[in-house]
Amino acid sequence: MWKYRDLRPLVEQALGLVKADDAGRRVIMLVNPGKQDGSAVVGNVYTGLQIMGPGESMTAHRHMAAALRFVHEGKGAWTVVDGQKLTVGPGDFAITPSGAFHEHGNESDDTNVIWQDGLDIPLVNAMDAGFYQVHPKLYQDVDPVPNHSYLKYGVGQLRPYGFEDSWSKRYSPLFAYPWEQVYDALHNVAKASPGSECDGYILEYSNPLTGGSVMPTLSAHMQMLLPGQATKAHRHTGSVVYTVAQGSGYSVIAGKRYDWTKGDIFCVPSWAWHEHVNLDPNEEAFLFSFNDFPVMRSLDFWREEIMRDNDGHQEISE
Repeated sequence: MWKYRDLRPLVEQALGLVKADDAGRRVIMLVNPGKQDGSAVVGNVYTGLQIMGPGESMTAHRHMAAALRFVHEGKGAWTVVDGQKLTVGPGDFAITPSGAFHEHGNESDDTNVIWQDGLDIPLVNAMDAGFYQVHPKLYQDVDPVPNHSYLKYGVGQLRPYGFEDSWSKRYSPLFAYPWEQVYDALHNVAKASPGSECDGYILEYSNPLTGGSVMPTLSAHMQMLLPGQATKAHRHTGSVVYTVAQGSGYSVIAGKRYDWTKGDIFCVPSWAWHEHVNLDPNEEAFLFSFNDFPVMRSLDFWREEIMRDNDGHQEISE
């Protein structure tokens, strides 16, 4: 677990240590001392916190590693992916797929932006498939319509029809997923479904053309825990990085309790028992997460088990 209150001052300190013109991004990498591969926070996934000061922009680049972003705080953030400019705010989720040119910036005059990066760098390194390229023009030619991908594909159950759509890439044509839409969707699901005994109410960010994961190697979810809700324990292959989008509570991972509040980041290793509890009796809690489940399923490594002993809950060790 990494507490946001401890990370935030370090992230802000990085503003004075790395200039925007000197790097494609300015990131504080989260390091797991139990991993021999220094870039892995858990399993074959990486995460870190990136900060952009007011008016800053980073040059365009691309790499083999697939990447995603979850915005923690700040207004004015934008990213250009494959020539499409996206504006994002707190709670929004965005992707920068493998091989896609992308650049970032902050249009605010007075506010820093902090967002979380998630990448499959350890997997790419293990496969000896890494590459990195700066855009030949340093910056991309930008589509004149902001949020083009959301306007075209962001309706969810409705997709473009009756005109040519040549999209054939294996990642989602929708590059940004607004928090407000996800928030409403989870509440609507809660009206019509009992939810999952292990995850509360949980939705996967999906490719609107296929219904599958947003990228071939990384998937992401948002889940809602009702006031006072305690889920049952389960375990599965595949590693997960969680970020507390809203609320406070705790999770029990491999028999140990980890208390969390907004902004905190914690990870669940492959095949580790885990369960979640919302401690607030009046408000919902929301957990954003990303994982390597698509790789596990592609390789036929996926397995899952629900705890049935002790009414589905782990014994908590000191």
